Amino acid sequence: MSAARDARFMALALSLGQRGQGCVWPNPAVGCVIVQGARIVGRGWTQPGGRPHAETMALAQAGALSKRATVFVTLEPCAHHGATPPCAEALIAAGIARCVVAISDPDPRVSGKGIAKLQAAGIEVSAGCQAQEALLAHRGFFSRLQNGRPRVTLKLATSLDGRIATASGESQWITGAEARRDVHGLRACHDAVLVGGGTARADNPSLTLRGLGLDRQPVRIVASRHLDFDAPALQASRDVAPLWLCHGPQARARGAWQNQCDALVQVPLAADGQLDLSVLMQALGEKGLTSVLCEGGGQLAASLLRAGLVDDVILYTAGLALGADGLAGLGDLALSHLHTAPRFELISARKIGSDIRQDWRRLS
Repeated sequence: MSAARDARFMALALSLGQRGQGCVWPNPAVGCVIVQGARIVGRGWTQPGGRPHAETMALAQAGALSKRATVFVTLEPCAHHGATPPCAEALIAAGIARCVVAISDPDPRVSGKGIAKLQAAGIEVSAGCQAQEALLAHRGFFSRLQNGRPRVTLKLATSLDGRIATASGESQWITGAEARRDVHGLRACHDAVLVGGGTARADNPSLTLRGLGLDRQPVRIVASRHLDFDAPALQASRDVAPLWLCHGPQARARGAWQNQCDALVQVPLAADGQLDLSVLMQALGEKGLTSVLCEGGGQLAASLLRAGLVDDVILYTAGLALGADGLAGLGDLALSHLHTAPRFELISARKIGSDIRQDWRRLS
């Protein structure tokens, strides 16, 4: 089999896997393609809620054509019995001849065992096809398993001079309708959306996914030390999307929120007296989240950057200037030396309506 052919089918599997982003946690968003000769006979991706797995969906579509076929899968097939039987065993039972795996699964229940099962059954296994692309596609899942926390994307929407509101606090809207719609696309591919208590107080956001025709919704999370905010829009949409509140140990309003949210997560305070965001992210990882989109505000964004918790930055820049008296997009980073500043690599830049979107990834 040619490397170019393998890469072409794996690229398709990776694109299929993206359909599960944001709705399959704590599972990875896997894609699978089954090929008989030069013909695609089965396609699948992890379904909402994490079941069925991509391999199961593709095998069901291929049926008897799976026999002696080649399977392309973006993550090593699972080898353990959970809510469903192992995918490795399903592939063996289907009689496939070859399995092309992009990357090994770091889950200790799998990690090499899925590939070993296939090989023991006489199936040819080729590993490492499109490995870097698969690592990026699954980096939230990997982060949760290896670092104990979800991947964090910071979204910023600013003026040309880095401001998010006028001196009077007016901020709706800095960016145009096309960029705001694009943000809903970002929400759709993340497990959760996070804001601070200040943003909840000032904007009364609903944080729901709208206008894309999708029935998925991210978990809405508000991080507020004292839970001293009132956000009717968040509460009014609880039947649409879950609401989690992260608070400090002395939050007096905790009792009042008990029946007004879906989860209360207590977080210790850091040395600066604010919520310890490293612990907060670990707690979200324990709850199964693999990706979180932070939408504000400036203080929370700065705190995440200071703690080294931001993996990606999506920056929308609008063509207006608000001046030095406008509200800065980021709070104080307490930097005394340039070399200590968080640094990111530009991945892409494109025009969206009258605004510019830049995608940045943290330098390792």
